[in-house]
Amino acid sequence: MKPPYQITGKILKLIASISEKIGEVNAAHLNKPPTELRKKNRIKTIHSSLEIEGNTLSIEQITAIIENKRVAGPGKDILEVKNAIAVYDDMDRLNPYDFESFCEAHGMLMKGLIESAGRLRTKSVGIVKGSEVAHLAPPGEMLKPLMHDLFDYLKNDDDLVLLKSCVFHYEMEFIHPFIDGNGRMGRLWQTLILKDSYPVFEYLPIEALIKERQELYYESLRKSDQSGESTVFIEFILGIILESLEGLLSIQNPSLTSIDRVNLFKSIVKDDYFTRKVYLKNFREISSATASRDLKFAVENGLIEKNGDKNTARYKYK
Repeated sequence: MKPPYQITGKILKLIASISEKIGEVNAAHLNKPPTELRKKNRIKTIHSSLEIEGNTLSIEQITAIIENKRVAGPGKDILEVKNAIAVYDDMDRLNPYDFESFCEAHGMLMKGLIESAGRLRTKSVGIVKGSEVAHLAPPGEMLKPLMHDLFDYLKNDDDLVLLKSCVFHYEMEFIHPFIDGNGRMGRLWQTLILKDSYPVFEYLPIEALIKERQELYYESLRKSDQSGESTVFIEFILGIILESLEGLLSIQNPSLTSIDRVNLFKSIVKDDYFTRKVYLKNFREISSATASRDLKFAVENGLIEKNGDKNTARYKYK
């Protein structure tokens, strides 16, 4: 059964604006941002998503952990960061439309933090805000059919990916399939769904904007719970997505390195053969000599293979 929500004028306007911004991102070669920006955004994503859940480590400490440096801090917080780094580094292997992959990601994210990492809960749970129960999640025996229905919607419904990612995020939070780690899984999986269609979302720090608007995030979840549909939450998250794209586009004249261009072009050409002329056509701002150096670098480092020589040379990613 399709999860309930309404298409509002606000949702239509946001989707149109997001689609326009994605086009601008692609035109500006930002669909795979420069290496340094990707690193900074990944750190902001991990920091914000975990801070929402109470992690106390700073951006500087998380950076140090990524760089394999020793960090002083609560053992649980350090383990949460290490687990999150492992999952986000493994995003290319995870399948956003596969329930088993979903459970595997939770197992990685919560490894050593809870005994049931990667397994659906069997006990009933309620989310308490202050002295009140804010949300009573479905009982354990309903979880597997509910999650299978949700993944069936994700895989087979004709809704736009932008919409499905928001609906999935809300419905997963409502179902609350795990004893712990549901919030970070909802945010991770929405990113994974979006990334599958739009590579730029892998490194957009959407979680950082959610953290800045944490109260509004929880309020949109609460209002959607009360209305029995995800409309309010969809509007909120689409607004966050639009703002994150606008932030990326505000970067003036991003400087792409050879490896940035080579990695970006791989997402464009995929497994097809190409020539230097085709490569150059996608990066009109560089010279023929720079294009030759890029391709030579990629060949020497085993990223692409070369057939032929000089003007007859053809290339293919390995």
